[in-house]
Amino acid sequence: MTISEKSAYLKGLMDGLNLNTESDEGKMIAAIVDLLGDVTKKLTAVEDTTIAISDELDEIEEDLDAIEDYILDEDEDDFDDEDDYDFDDEDEEYDDEGFDFGDEDSTIYEVECACGNIVDFDEETLEAGSIICPNCGETLEFTTEDDE
Repeated sequence: MTISEKSAYLKGLMDGLNLNTESDEGKMIAAIVDLLGDVTKKLTAVEDTTIAISDELDEIEEDLDAIEDYILDEDEDDFDDEDDYDFDDEDEEYDDEGFDFGDEDSTIYEVECACGNIVDFDEETLEAGSIICPNCGETLEFTTEDDE
């Protein structure tokens, strides 16, 4: 028996008992049965909404799976014919617009100068041990030794 059916059954019992709704007990029982009816309607609406959302999420998941399959298939097709790919150009690192970003494996460090300027530098500068702040001209020194 569903919650709606149970609520209707209680309403029918109340009507069948011919309760005096003018007495204190009758008023209370009638109010409780009405409240149960309202709660049942709200709960049914929430359940229907939850089912609809669940169905929509299932459809979205299927669409995303299809998109993922399409993208993965397209990526695999890009390198199926290795004869068309020029492996000798690997040392030149350009993005789609032709900008050179250098070695992607290099680490960029940053240090904050006393003047508040943040200075970025690479491994080469770190090994040199110092850099000059372009903002104030102060020499910033650093070391790579551990102080254990």
